[in-house]
Amino acid sequence: MSNLKFRLKLKSTFKESEKVPDFVANLQSKASLTEDETSTLMLLVSEAVTNAIEHGNKLDPSKEVDVEIIIAEKKIETIVKDQGEGFNPEETDDPLQEENLLNARGRGVFLIKEISDDVTYLDGGRTVKFQINRN
Repeated sequence: MSNLKFRLKLKSTFKESEKVPDFVANLQSKASLTEDETSTLMLLVSEAVTNAIEHGNKLDPSKEVDVEIIIAEKKIETIVKDQGEGFNPEETDDPLQEENLLNARGRGVFLIKEISDDVTYLDGGRTVKFQINRN
C-alpha cells in the first residue's frame, strides 16, 4: 500500500470545525480504515482542530487551520497547523489534578497525548503532529 495523503483547510470558526467528521468518515472508505482507527482519528483530529481554532487562532476567521493526514500501511500520521502565537504544551494544566477537574482547559492536549501513539509539537506549538499505529 502506498501512502495516501488527505488535506483539509478550515477558517477559524466553530462552524468550519463541523467539516471534520465528514472529512474523517470519507477517509474510512478511501483508505480502508477500521472502525477503531476511524473513531480514534475522529476524536484526535476534532480535538486538535478545536484547539487550533479556539486557542491557536483565537477564533479569527481570517486565519486558517491546515489538516494533513497521511495513511500508510503501519501508521496514520496527522499534522494540524494554526496561525496563532504558539504555546508550550508542557505548561498546560493537567486535567487529572484535583484543582483542574472542573476546568475545561488542557483536556485536548491531554487526550491527544494519551490516545495517540506518538505526539510532537513543532513551530513553537503552532503545529501538532500525532501518530496512530496500525495493526
